[in-house]
Amino acid sequence: MVKYVVKRDGRLVEFNNQKIVAAILKAMDVTEGGEDIVLAAQIAHTISKLESEKMSVEQIQDCVEMELMNSPRKEVAQKYIAYRNKRNLARKAKSREIFQEIINAQANDITRENANMNADTPAGMMMKFASESTKTYVDECLLSDDVREAVMKNYIHIHDKDYYPTKSLTCLQHPLDIVLKHGLKAGHGESRPAKRIETASVLACISMETVQNEMHGGQSIPAFDFYLAPFVRKTFEEEVDKISEFDNKDYGELKKAAIDDYLKRDLIGLQGSERALQHAMNQTVSRVHQAMEAFVHNMNTIHSRGGNQVVFSSINYGTDTSAEGRCVIREILNTTYEGVGDGATAIFPIQIWKKKRGVSYLPGDRNYDLYRFACKVTARRFFPNFINLDATFNQSPEWDPEDPKRYMHEVATMGCRTRVFENRFGPKTSVGRGNLSFSSINIVRLAIECMDEPDKEKRISKFFEKLEWALDLTAKQLEERFQFQKTALKKQFPLLMNGLWIGSEKLEEEESIESVINQGTLGIGFIGLAECLIALVGKHHGESEEAQALGLRIVGYMKDKVNGYCEKYRHNFSVLGTPAEGLSGKFTKRDKKEFGILPGITDKDYYTNSSHVPVYYHCSPEHKAKIEAPYHALEGGGHIFYVEIDGDATHNPEAIMQIVDLMDKYNIGYGSVNHNRNRCLDCGYEDASKDLHECPRCHGHHIDTLQRITGYLVGTTNRWNSGKLAELHDRVVHK
Repeated sequence: MVKYVVKRDGRLVEFNNQKIVAAILKAMDVTEGGEDIVLAAQIAHTISKLESEKMSVEQIQDCVEMELMNSPRKEVAQKYIAYRNKRNLARKAKSREIFQEIINAQANDITRENANMNADTPAGMMMKFASESTKTYVDECLLSDDVREAVMKNYIHIHDKDYYPTKSLTCLQHPLDIVLKHGLKAGHGESRPAKRIETASVLACISMETVQNEMHGGQSIPAFDFYLAPFVRKTFEEEVDKISEFDNKDYGELKKAAIDDYLKRDLIGLQGSERALQHAMNQTVSRVHQAMEAFVHNMNTIHSRGGNQVVFSSINYGTDTSAEGRCVIREILNTTYEGVGDGATAIFPIQIWKKKRGVSYLPGDRNYDLYRFACKVTARRFFPNFINLDATFNQSPEWDPEDPKRYMHEVATMGCRTRVFENRFGPKTSVGRGNLSFSSINIVRLAIECMDEPDKEKRISKFFEKLEWALDLTAKQLEERFQFQKTALKKQFPLLMNGLWIGSEKLEEEESIESVINQGTLGIGFIGLAECLIALVGKHHGESEEAQALGLRIVGYMKDKVNGYCEKYRHNFSVLGTPAEGLSGKFTKRDKKEFGILPGITDKDYYTNSSHVPVYYHCSPEHKAKIEAPYHALEGGGHIFYVEIDGDATHNPEAIMQIVDLMDKYNIGYGSVNHNRNRCLDCGYEDASKDLHECPRCHGHHIDTLQRITGYLVGTTNRWNSGKLAELHDRVVHK
């Protein structure tokens, strides 16, 4: 008797003869004889009684063909065979078409799915070949029938589907202190622990670059200042030894000197130990600056993922108030302000300032001067972004200003917006944790399907029924992916599971990662709240109190359902304000084809990201903050608040500070500021002139406008897909 079916990926599932019956009836339905459920059931029963306990999908299909050929309905066998061949040919034809577009380096939404990937290079082409082939495999072999149908019908989108078979996880907040203290062991070589700031800087880069190749999402350092601060002091002590050797005098007592701040000063007029102390500090600051400069340059040039893409990296900093931590902060800001190469704005790492009252925000705070400097840097270079540690949902009762490891209780974020903090199965922290996988729901489509109901209350009620179905299905899909991910072995992630992922240091090489990955999160995202509301009540949340109330009700419902999934599946589920890049136009294009042009809904080439007010809507920064802020408390998996400002922000850091004040006022979790920044693609010259068409330095005309796409910057909009380009064109200044 057949008990199990061997899927194409090797998984065993229980044999279900109803699937055979359904397949036969489909073939019968297109013949003159019509359906014969008795015959279909007899064939399914015959196959179920075969002596083999396990059969593959192909073996079962072969048996169906043979039984049909031996039955009075031979014409059904022909249709069944034809259908199988048609599906195979269709898959191959689709693959050939996609591959040809990649080969010809055509600029389309397939090759421009990721704006930080150059799909025109050989390595980029290879990545796209693998990506597109793997997606087909996932659809056919790894997704359950109902999930596959929902994806095909444009209800849900599985992010990083091409990485699904690898069992990789999405992202990580690196506990960098482990690498700096114990050295780096990546499975193909080792490095010693760091002793000086330069080595610490390099190990920080290598840690993120190595783990990037073991994961499909971003890499972040949650407490960059805290982790590197000890090596500032070690570097200072090394400089004291150098001066002692040079002067042939013992300055050893200076190693214990209390230093309030590492600031460069002129040595004129200084003598003896005072001169030696200042000289050691000057040299230390220079070396820290060079280390930070090397870090930023490396993160913009070191490639991962087959040599095609720089590491999708982020660093969080701002709350280390020690002299050494402040030195790290000041010099990473100085480096960022100066730019890379010929003065160009660094694309990576995404930098995030940790804003906290009493530490790094208010006049009188120890790091207030650095906060003002951070705003100045943002006004010129877009970074750092700002995370609000004072937001009610970003606080931890365990945070103690006297705790040297208080960063363990500070939320950190990935630059794109992904947030990991709450934890039902371990400590509440961002460190050593990340997202496992996430999928997004097309709530616009759900709303469109309800528009034919004239009664508003019934229309909204119908929408919530559809939303419940979509949420349940998405949670099930994420659970299925989790069950697949957990079968991976520790040895498949040589660095990630060697102590960087929380709890992984206890695993044996041949042991599965099942016991530790539940520390991560599963994200249920959504896109297009604005268009969804227009479909349901005629206006979006930025222009209508009724729509805002419904929007909060919708996302609040998602949060409640997600809390239920945490209990049902025993995982850390969360609601994510999806950072849609390739998805921004993908959902829309298919819905437009099916439903036509619907004003305010499908009349653009994109849906608005998550719960944002539409980019085309004219309003003040404060109005935008007031509308979007309440959603941040509901979107525990990640969120971001954007403001577009006008003119040259370079000399106006106060404008940035005003935006951060709005974050503080309205309990916003994470935010950033966009402004105008031109870049000459020939020589790298940058300025903030409006409508710059000719470079004043080299007189070239290859001018691009540096822009933020979904939380991170992109060096050129030439790699943006059609949906994001359309959105960029529609963006308006908030004033």
